[in-house]
Amino acid sequence: MRHFFSRGNPPFTKVLLIESGSRRLFDGLIPGLYNLYGEQLQIDLVTCFAGVPTGFRGNVFRVTDYPGRAGRKRLYAELATHRYPIVGIICSGEKIMTKWKWALAARVPAKIFILNENADYFWVDWSHWRVMIHFALYRAGLTGAAAVPTIARLLFFPVTLSYLLLYAAFVHARRKLRTL
Repeated sequence: MRHFFSRGNPPFTKVLLIESGSRRLFDGLIPGLYNLYGEQLQIDLVTCFAGVPTGFRGNVFRVTDYPGRAGRKRLYAELATHRYPIVGIICSGEKIMTKWKWALAARVPAKIFILNENADYFWVDWSHWRVMIHFALYRAGLTGAAAVPTIARLLFFPVTLSYLLLYAAFVHARRKLRTL
């Protein structure tokens, strides 16, 4: 999470992409990055999928090749040697590599950009705090028409839990009294 408090972006010369969502997002992103930043752009990929995205020609790190705690440490060390200035993460609402993407975001000292399912992106830095809050609220279902039922469920949860616990206690106590 380096560069969180800086507004500037590092040079777009070397990028680590974490494929924690649908492959179709990177199929469109990677050729676009090469067109925008030139052929000298070095793109590496951390993925759990077989194969590589369309137009990809960099290093591939498959999480299945790094099992266990020792494997994760080996991957973190290997990625640290590459000194990536930029990390791109897919956050598309799919539960693919969720723990990996956040662990890598915390461990790799680079500026991070988040790519959503619409291929929109934003930089993770202090100047985009409103976008990050809206994104988190949207993912939690706390925006738009979905906000009212979600908030009602959150507020009513303690009442529901208390009712269920009291009912279970009543049924078990009644059963105990019948056996005596």
